[in-house]
Amino acid sequence: MQDTTTTSATASTATVLSSASLLEHWQGHRRLTRQLITAFPEADFFDFSIGGMRSFASLALEMLRLAAGLQGIVTGVWPNLQQANKDNPPATQAAILQLWDEQTEMINELWAQLSPARFQETVLAFGAYEGPVYSIILYWIDNEIHHRGQGYVYLRALGITPPAFWNRN
Repeated sequence: MQDTTTTSATASTATVLSSASLLEHWQGHRRLTRQLITAFPEADFFDFSIGGMRSFASLALEMLRLAAGLQGIVTGVWPNLQQANKDNPPATQAAILQLWDEQTEMINELWAQLSPARFQETVLAFGAYEGPVYSIILYWIDNEIHHRGQGYVYLRALGITPPAFWNRN
């Protein structure tokens, strides 16, 4: 029989994923989502929906708002989740792609400021969602994957073959 005390102690100190690996995983998802954004015809990007779901442009803006929370994790100053991009929303697909690309660079810059210990600290994301930093970031990734799935359904309904879901290059 295996000594579970030793196993538990070892498991609790083992690193499963490095900070750099988590960043690359997230950025891989962002690259794929960017490909999906570019696959949409401009009008359909802003107007097409199925079953009362939001347009993919609206979903992309939500993804941008959530990812902007990395600023809050690093600086303690959280952007207003409800107001971001609402006063003056981007009116074109190109404008959203520009914001996406700028945010990608911002994520890389802010990520470099995160210490490994920070991932275990508890934050109150956007003043409303409490949890460890790693969990908040994983939620943002999960949210992006979920909404990207909606985008895949939209593209297929429009007769457009979406990018391969596994290709995050």
